[in-house]
Amino acid sequence: MGSNLFENMKKFAIEIKWAVQFSLLSLVWMIIEKSTGLHDEHIAKQAIYTNLFGIVAILVYFLALRDKKKNYFTGQMDFKQGFISGMVLSFIIAMLSPLVQYVTFTYITPHFFETVKTYAVAHKIQTPEQADTFFNLKSYIIQGIFGALSMGVITAALMALLLKTKKK
Repeated sequence: MGSNLFENMKKFAIEIKWAVQFSLLSLVWMIIEKSTGLHDEHIAKQAIYTNLFGIVAILVYFLALRDKKKNYFTGQMDFKQGFISGMVLSFIIAMLSPLVQYVTFTYITPHFFETVKTYAVAHKIQTPEQADTFFNLKSYIIQGIFGALSMGVITAALMALLLKTKKK
């Protein structure tokens, strides 16, 4: 059983590598957001600018599936192979997401939830109860996992379609 696990991990080494890179890039993105004031004085713009990370995410999926096609499938990858690879990547990213959220909101930007709750309530975007329910580590961990899985499925499908070997 132990060698079977190792063989499966070897089979998905490229996805593991790129999921770790994705997670590290997520942390770098949070450091950039924090350092540019998007987690305090420019909190009103954070929800807009944080979506730009989607460009980074798509690029990582593209590079990961291109890497898989070139170095695992020796240049020949059909849609199904690419989609499965993208799904595995999404699953690993989702599994790493709680750690990324924990590091982000414990070490990088520990006052983020207080700041965003205050902003949401002061601008009547949410009631204090709604803000407490939405802006907390548990909620963000859950959002991170489901976001990685849902957006991952879509991105995996698009990148698999883009990178599949064209029929001659």
